[in-house]
Amino acid sequence: MQYFQGHTDIEVSLLLSNNAEAFALKRARDHDVSTFIFSRGQFKEGISILAALQQNNITHLVLAGFLWLIPPYLLTTYRDKIINIHPALLPKHGGKGMYGIKVHEAVKLSGDTETGITIHMVDEEYDKGKVLFQASCGVEKDYSAAQIAECVHSLEHKHYPEVIERWVLGL
Repeated sequence: MQYFQGHTDIEVSLLLSNNAEAFALKRARDHDVSTFIFSRGQFKEGISILAALQQNNITHLVLAGFLWLIPPYLLTTYRDKIINIHPALLPKHGGKGMYGIKVHEAVKLSGDTETGITIHMVDEEYDKGKVLFQASCGVEKDYSAAQIAECVHSLEHKHYPEVIERWVLGL
């Protein structure tokens, strides 16, 4: 939201969340971005979700920390217009149940010497969509999962807004 504030061609105009306590909702309010909180049932049936997206003229969907599989109605309506960020270098450490600290623990347990982020298109399967961008960071043997998370988090902040911008603008 901060990156796109004042952007001439891109506006963050709606934040949707299934978690009424998500810190992102406070950030959205602080940036005068509308919010919409939904239940699992609303997400599955789709009518209220699509209505909120259409009322706000949403053209692209950017996921961040969203753990549910995207249903067919959204994939059809927003074909090639939904992206996500994953805290590992896919295809390693991806798929259902692989999120947050679980990913970093898997990186540590596997003995990987590098990890990073993958920004990808969203399709019918978890973490299987076309890769748009990857960035990596080294992993030392003595790193904890929390230290790995810090490295990955800095990559997310550095690269996700820039990749979103290029993607939305078709660059």
